[in-house]
Amino acid sequence: MTAAHALPLLVAGPLLGAALLVATGRWLPRYVAEVFGTVLAAATAALALVLLTVTAHRPTPVEWAGGWRPRQGAGVGIVLVGDGLGLGFAALVSVLVAAVLVYSWRFFDDPPAHQAGAFPALILVFQAAMCGFTLTGDLFNAFVFFELMGVVAYALTGYRVEEARAVQGALTFGFLNSLGGYATLLGIGLLYAHTGALGLAPLGAALDAAPHSAGMLVKAAFVLVATGFLVKAAAFPFHFWLPDAHTVAPTPVCMLLSGVMVQLGVYGTARLYFTVFAGPGGLPGTAVRRTLLVLGVLTALAGALLCWLQRHIKRLLAFSTVAHTGLFLVGLASLTPEGVTGTALYVLGHAGVKAALFGCAGVLVDRFGSVDEQELHGRGGELRRVGVLFTVGGLALAGLPPFGTGLGKALSEEAAGGWATVVFVLVSAATGGAVLRVAGGVFLGLGAPPAEADVPARPARERPPDATEPGGPGPGGAGVARTDGTDADGARGTGAAETAGAAGTGSAAGPAGAAGAGSAAGPASGAGPASAAGDGDAETTGADEPTETQGRVTRAPDTMLAATGALLAGGLAVGCVPGLWAAVSRAADSFTDHTGYLATVLFARAEPLPHSPVPQWTATGVLLGLLSAALGAGAACVALRTVPSGVRPRWSRPLRRLHSGHLGDYVACALAGVTLLAALVW
Repeated sequence: MTAAHALPLLVAGPLLGAALLVATGRWLPRYVAEVFGTVLAAATAALALVLLTVTAHRPTPVEWAGGWRPRQGAGVGIVLVGDGLGLGFAALVSVLVAAVLVYSWRFFDDPPAHQAGAFPALILVFQAAMCGFTLTGDLFNAFVFFELMGVVAYALTGYRVEEARAVQGALTFGFLNSLGGYATLLGIGLLYAHTGALGLAPLGAALDAAPHSAGMLVKAAFVLVATGFLVKAAAFPFHFWLPDAHTVAPTPVCMLLSGVMVQLGVYGTARLYFTVFAGPGGLPGTAVRRTLLVLGVLTALAGALLCWLQRHIKRLLAFSTVAHTGLFLVGLASLTPEGVTGTALYVLGHAGVKAALFGCAGVLVDRFGSVDEQELHGRGGELRRVGVLFTVGGLALAGLPPFGTGLGKALSEEAAGGWATVVFVLVSAATGGAVLRVAGGVFLGLGAPPAEADVPARPARERPPDATEPGGPGPGGAGVARTDGTDADGARGTGAAETAGAAGTGSAAGPAGAAGAGSAAGPASGAGPASAAGDGDAETTGADEPTETQGRVTRAPDTMLAATGALLAGGLAVGCVPGLWAAVSRAADSFTDHTGYLATVLFARAEPLPHSPVPQWTATGVLLGLLSAALGAGAACVALRTVPSGVRPRWSRPLRRLHSGHLGDYVACALAGVTLLAALVW
C-alpha cells in the first residue's frame, strides 16, 4: 500500500469504528467501548504520523477516489491531498482525540442502558470529519466535512440533553455555524457558476486562466466562503457561539473545540487563499493581508479583554481561544512561508496547552461542582498537582520559552513585524495573566477572598466528602467518591445543578435571577450571585455546574491527570524539537506554493521548491516571550492584591451584555462581520 492509498483510511477508519460502536454499543460494557474508541483513535494518529515521516522528503501523496484522475488538467473526481500541513493537522486531530478519550474514561456518569458506545462514537465521527477537512482537495467536499464536523459538534455540545442550558448552547452553536455554512455554500455556487469546477486545484487553474474576467464575482465568492470558515474559527465578530458553547459543553468536548476545531477554521481560510485565490486570477495580496490583519487585531484585542473580565473559568479559557485565533490571523497576514511556519507551530503548542487547561477545569467541576473563580477562592489547595499543571499552562499561554506557544509567538512576531509585536505581547500577557490570576486565587488562596454574601450557599449534600468518609482523601481512600444509590447527589440534572440549567436565554436561575431580571446573562447563566460589583447584574458565574461523575472527586483520577500532563508536555515538546521545526518549515513552503499545488494535484508533477531557513529560537524572541510571561504574572499579582476575586468593573458591563445569549443579537453581529469582511476585501 502506498502513502496515497492510505490517506482514505484516516477518514474511513474512525467512521467505520463509530458505526461499529453504534451497532454493538447496546451489548458492550462501557470500558470495552471506551477502550475500543481510544485504540482506534490512537491507531489513526499513528498512521498519520507514519505518513508524515514517510512523505517528508518525497512528493506529496495524492489519492483520487475511484481512480477518477484528471485528464489534461480537468476532472470531476474526489481527491485527498496529503501535503505536510494537511497531514500534520490530521495527526494533531487524532492525537488530541485519543488523549480526550483517555481523559473521559472516568469523567462521565455511567451511560444509560444500551448506550455505552454513544460518546466515543460521536468523538470518532468528529475525528473523521476533521481529518477529512484537512486532507480534502475539493471545495465542495470541504463543505461536506465542514457540516459533518458541525453537526457532531452540536450533538457533543448538547450531550447533557436533559439540561435546558446545554440544549440552548448547542442551538446557538448550531444556528450561527449553519448560517456560516450557508454563506460558504453560496460562495461555492458562485465559483462553480463562474469556473465549472469544484476542486481547489481546478478552481485555482480556472481563475488563473482568466485573470480579469469577473473581479467582483470572485471577491464576493471569497467573502462568502471565508465567512463560514471564520465563523468556525470564532473570529470577531463571528465568535459569540464559542463562549456559550464552552460554558455548557462537557469538558472533554471543550478540549477538542478549543484545542483543534477552531484552528481548522483558520486553516481553511489559509488553504482557500493559497490554493484558489493566490494566483493572477484571484485576489490582490494587499487586500487579503489587510483583511487578515484587521480581523486578527480586532479578534485578539476583544478576546483578550473579555478573557480578563471573566470569572467563569471555562468562559475565560474560551475567550482566550478567541484571542489566540486573532494572533493566528495576524501571523498569517504576512502571506509568507515564515508567517505560516510561525502560525503552525503556534497552533501546535496552543492545542496541547489549551486542552490541558480545560482538563484542569474539568477536575474542578467534578471536585467542587463549580468553575466560578469567586466561589472557588482558596478551595483548590488540596489539588496540588492540578494547581501546578494549571499554573504552568498559564505561563505557557503567555508565551514562556521554551514552550511551543513561545516559539510560535516569536516566529509570528518576526513575520508580522512592527507594531504587531506589541499586540502579540499584550494579548499573550492578558490571556496568560488571566489564567495565572485564577491559579493564584483558586489554588493558592492569594488575594482578598470574596465577601461572604457573594459566595452562593451550597446545600449540605453538595459539600465535598470529608477525609474520614469512604473514598475521601485520607489514607486508604479511593480516588473518586461514589454514592450508594440512595442519595440524589450522584444523579445528573437534579437539585441545584438542574435548577442552574433551567434558565432560558437572557435570564438567570437561582438567587441572582431576580436581582438580574432584564439583564443579559446568556444561555448558560448559572445559579449564583449577582455581580460582585454589587450592581445586580446577573452574570454567568460557573457556580453550581452539573457534575459529570457520579459523585464529587476527592482525588483526580490518574487517567485525567495523565492525559492533561501529556497534553501539556506536548505543548512543551513543540518548542524543544528542532526536527519538528524543519518539518513544519518545509510544509509551509509547500502550503504557500500556489503553482506547485496545482501541478501536483492536476498533473502529478513535483515542482522544485526553494526551502526557507529552518526556524530557530532567537534572542529577541526569547526576551519577548519572557516579557509577555512576566507581564502576565505581574498583572495577575496586581489583580489579586487590589481586586477581590471575581469583581469586574462597571465600565465593562456593556461589552459583557453584548454577549447576551440572544440569537438575534448574535446574527446582527455576524451580518456586521460579513459587511466588514466585504469592505476590507474590496
